[in-house]
Amino acid sequence: MRGVAILIFTACIAVVASFSISCKYPPSLWCSSLEIATECGVLRQCLEFNNTKTDDKVEVALYYESLCPGCRGFLALQLFPTWAMLQDIMDVKLIPFGNAQENPAGQFTCQHGEEECLGNMIETCILNSVDFGKAFLTIFCMEASDNVVKSAETCLGLYSPSSKWETIMTCAKGDQGTKLMHDNAVQTGALKPPHEYVPWITVNGEHTEDLQNKAMGSLFNLVCSLYKGEKPPACTPAVQNKSRSYCFN
Repeated sequence: MRGVAILIFTACIAVVASFSISCKYPPSLWCSSLEIATECGVLRQCLEFNNTKTDDKVEVALYYESLCPGCRGFLALQLFPTWAMLQDIMDVKLIPFGNAQENPAGQFTCQHGEEECLGNMIETCILNSVDFGKAFLTIFCMEASDNVVKSAETCLGLYSPSSKWETIMTCAKGDQGTKLMHDNAVQTGALKPPHEYVPWITVNGEHTEDLQNKAMGSLFNLVCSLYKGEKPPACTPAVQNKSRSYCFN
């Protein structure tokens, strides 16, 4: 099952990032940069390799909707790959709610309809009941697939096989899910400045247009630049062009 999971994971990356399956780098360099790990299809393995504890991590929070195209692209192509490579220096917080609305009766309406509300609820329940690493893998798998909601059960089975799908759906369709989604609504509503769109990104609790643009452009570079401790190897390009000095005749 683990081998199948790795193959499915690699296939998801291939679909969303359209990278070449050829790998021209030796194994010793596979986890040295985001680009090499992606090209060689070993992001998950590098995720485990880079899992060390470090203080003062950079916190990146994503306020999003499960069916928002821009949210899906950022999560699949930027947030998850960056975390896979840099989880030793960054923390990720996922808040599925976005532009949804909650009425006084505790009912929710979503920008992309009822299916998005269900997707938000499923991902919220997964985040609440599954270890974060496995939850993030599952949500990445969902968001990178053709159909977020229909892929949820399969993705959960791949990346958190000990979790029961029935338990997640009981949460998503019951009082527990409603309470968790209310908490997401409160967190989203408390944003300062108030969110104007999604994906809405905060870094270390702060949102500015400059941080948003840098995160959308290259979250990997942003996290590396903001981390104040010793930079991990992944933050240093594996192949550097060294200047050469010549003494001409």
